[in-house]
Amino acid sequence: MSRKYGQRGYMEGDRERPSGGRPSPGATPREPPPPRHNLDRPRGRGLGAPSEQVFRCAVCGQAQDAPDAAALDRTCGKCGADLHTCTHCTHFDTAAPWECRRWQERRDSVVNAGPVAKKSKRNDCPLFAPKTTLEFGQEKPADPDDPRAAFDALFK
Repeated sequence: MSRKYGQRGYMEGDRERPSGGRPSPGATPREPPPPRHNLDRPRGRGLGAPSEQVFRCAVCGQAQDAPDAAALDRTCGKCGADLHTCTHCTHFDTAAPWECRRWQERRDSVVNAGPVAKKSKRNDCPLFAPKTTLEFGQEKPADPDDPRAAFDALFK
């Protein structure tokens, strides 16, 4: 009996399974294929490049020293924005309740604590942790007498 459509799923229950497809229930299972990449070796763009932890102002993007959790009155040197705010915190997440990943701890630790009204204004949250990111750092200046540095300078 011929079928009008030959793609998978069309009256598949009546059709015989091809030998190259899924194994029959009584067959022994095949072992999984080996991984395509070596997991014990590092991967990624910029691997081995110098990197550093940087704290940036959420308003203007200026890199600066991370504020302490106790320093409530720190402001950005460029734009003057408060730095002890929810938008500068590691736990800030717009998808979480109260826009904070640790909202339950805030609710339980502080008496009558509710959500912070303005996330971009200074607050006194005890759970504040400055949000730092890992960015590519500046390369160290090469020694002018180093032959490898002279060779690399040819291709820059």
